[in-house]
Amino acid sequence: MKRLVRPLVVLALIASSQLAHAETIRWLTQTQQQNAQYPVEIGVIDKLKSSGFDIQRNEFQMLGLNLADALRTASSGAFQVVTTQIGSAAKDDPFLEGIDLIGVATDMSELRKGVDAYREVFNARLGERFGVKAVAIWPFGPQVFFCNQPIKSLDDLKGLKVRSFTASMSSLLTQLGATPVTLSFPEVYPALERGVASCGVTSPTSANTGKWPEVTTHLLPLSVSGSVQAHLVNLEWWDSLPADRRAALEAQFKALEDGLWNLAVTTNEKALACSTGGTCEPGLYTAYKMTLVPVTDADKAKVQQIAADKILGEWAGRCKATYADCAKVWNASIGAALGMKIAGQ
Repeated sequence: MKRLVRPLVVLALIASSQLAHAETIRWLTQTQQQNAQYPVEIGVIDKLKSSGFDIQRNEFQMLGLNLADALRTASSGAFQVVTTQIGSAAKDDPFLEGIDLIGVATDMSELRKGVDAYREVFNARLGERFGVKAVAIWPFGPQVFFCNQPIKSLDDLKGLKVRSFTASMSSLLTQLGATPVTLSFPEVYPALERGVASCGVTSPTSANTGKWPEVTTHLLPLSVSGSVQAHLVNLEWWDSLPADRRAALEAQFKALEDGLWNLAVTTNEKALACSTGGTCEPGLYTAYKMTLVPVTDADKAKVQQIAADKILGEWAGRCKATYADCAKVWNASIGAALGMKIAGQ
């Protein structure tokens, strides 16, 4: 089994300083208290604690760890549960990005159908290459455009620097005449503020809670992906658990996944309204008055055409270098579920 074996020094120190046993779970997450996902994750953690698990929760940001190291962190066993952004993890294996390629699923219903179709082959690949398993797979929500200057359509992205976080998103932006700038989420606010980037792509919820409307003026709510995330477990630890303990965890991870999907579907509409001067109930979101740019059928068709003509084939080419059957597996899973096909397979 080929696995990544370059754990960070800090992870080795954490692993050696804590005793691991079946009832203890070291849980590393990107979710912070201000995030919309926090109550869902904490609710599940509290239920696990009440059923006898000792959850030791840490955040990437508090430990100074890079989100790009999520796969290595889970693979090393320093933490038994680790959250990851699949687009970032796909830098270690392009096959993973196949679960959420730009332009393939244009709404949350289609995306969930695609995720469910890919889940088995996705986990088989994670297990084979990294010794981990995704026990919850979920989206941040529709990925839409926030710009710090006036836009009326996708055509206005031409010549602009736009934040990207996956290879297929960068391909889309290039086809639109924009310059993709790869930035992690915490880097985007200052980049937009300083003009390093003119636009960013994220969900309405993430943008509002991340205060992007403070440094942007126009919002184009055309969804190009779902920013799929996952809760990963170290497979060696997972397989060593007693059957009843593993079943208890499976039930709670299913509840976590369902809760986060529901959040992606329901709360993003509220966040969108709050960011663009609509009705904004007190609570999680802040009221702003961004300009809401209408989504046109022409822009939708343009994204879908770029996906069919460029993104699928380019992804298959990247993926083939490490996994010869990439396109065949994708066609038989997500492709079959959503009525798409990578040509020549």
